[in-house]
Amino acid sequence: MTERPHILVVCARNKKRSRTAEYILKNDNRFAIRSVGLSVKSPRKISENDLNWASLVLAMENNHRAKIKEVYSFLDLPPIEVLGIPDDYEFMDAELIEILEDKINAILNEVFGI
Repeated sequence: MTERPHILVVCARNKKRSRTAEYILKNDNRFAIRSVGLSVKSPRKISENDLNWASLVLAMENNHRAKIKEVYSFLDLPPIEVLGIPDDYEFMDAELIEILEDKINAILNEVFGI
């Protein structure tokens, strides 16, 4: 692969889970990463441009994937994987960091071989 994959991490409000993922992985040279939220109250709300940019979307919960597919059904969506991480953590929580690193690295290895 010549171009690094673009990873879009999505949670409800882009305040804790997806923001933590972007923060801890933003300097990883294997891929480019962005985080967004689904709520209109998100500091960065998901957009059509984000989905067109992404090679892979990582949603925190099944209902996040369902909402993306429903709202953006007119787009040719990238694959959407669900991390299965509930909204039980604060931004940069040590346990959240460990879970994110393990799950995201496993998916990147499976999908891109990186």
